Amino acid sequence: MIAIKDLVKVYTTKHKQVVGVDHVSLTINKGEIFGIVGYSGAGKSTLLRCINLLERPTSGNVIIDGVDLTSLNEKELRQARLKIGMIFQHFHLVSSKTVFENIAFALKAAKKSKSEIEKRVTELLEMVGLLDKRDAYPSQLSGGQKQRVGIARALANEPSVLLCDEATSALDPSTTKSILSLLKKINRELGITIVLITHEMEVVKDICDRIAVMQDGKVIELGTVYEIFTNPKEELTKSFIESVIQFDLPEHLLQKQTGTIVKIQFKGEIAEQAVVSDMLQTFKVRGNILHGKIEYIQDLPLGIFIMELTGDPQEVQKAIEYISHRTSGLEVIGSAA
Repeated sequence: MIAIKDLVKVYTTKHKQVVGVDHVSLTINKGEIFGIVGYSGAGKSTLLRCINLLERPTSGNVIIDGVDLTSLNEKELRQARLKIGMIFQHFHLVSSKTVFENIAFALKAAKKSKSEIEKRVTELLEMVGLLDKRDAYPSQLSGGQKQRVGIARALANEPSVLLCDEATSALDPSTTKSILSLLKKINRELGITIVLITHEMEVVKDICDRIAVMQDGKVIELGTVYEIFTNPKEELTKSFIESVIQFDLPEHLLQKQTGTIVKIQFKGEIAEQAVVSDMLQTFKVRGNILHGKIEYIQDLPLGIFIMELTGDPQEVQKAIEYISHRTSGLEVIGSAA
């Protein structure tokens, strides 16, 4: 488990002080994939680097598996960092070394024997699907292959925690999916706690169990991915979600309306029930679905439909009340009246 307690990081320049992390407290459970989301400058990278003390906090504590890293001396900290792997946006591979040598570097630093290094690197290459690239150099690899080498290197000393600093930001969508799939496999099979920072909500939706949303060095929202996607509280969080799940209608459709346009959200089991069909059979209204889709987040369904209801105003109102009662939420977004 990772416990971050009242963490503060302040940068001091000649003319001013800049607060990178502002009194952040978080608990990251053992074995979970935890996302930290925010735009550039939100403080997420600084927070991540404070977790392994690449950035030493101004105040506060970072406790991993019962050990307070902020209390360790440099020798003890170097030893503790062997159990904290890190992968980067731009890979940070040594161009003059082969794939094997890049991964072996971390093991040599841990003073492993030649036979131990040979065995471990071969295991890691098999895990990340790069056995055939053992003797290749970074310049001969694709971006996705470079990141797989970075992941193998980060796993070399069998860490309990893996920190991912914008690990997929430099990759195309298809490669991103394959890297996220690999990280999920590592988490599931090895039980490693993964902390992942990103500005891409699609990444969060695909891989994370819980997320923290950061703004101006503070955590402004925290919850499971499903909770955040279905019931965001903060405007920043809402804007992040809208970048992934876009349900706005073209203006010309709103202008052509003759009835009442409603936006309906279905969560959990309700998303798989025939609520709209039941409503149309119960009340004397006509329904025209203008837009709709069901997303699966952590294998749980989230459905959003936009539809136009026409008919006697009293019947339309009854239909709206019926849907509101049966679903997670209904919003009237337009009305001819």
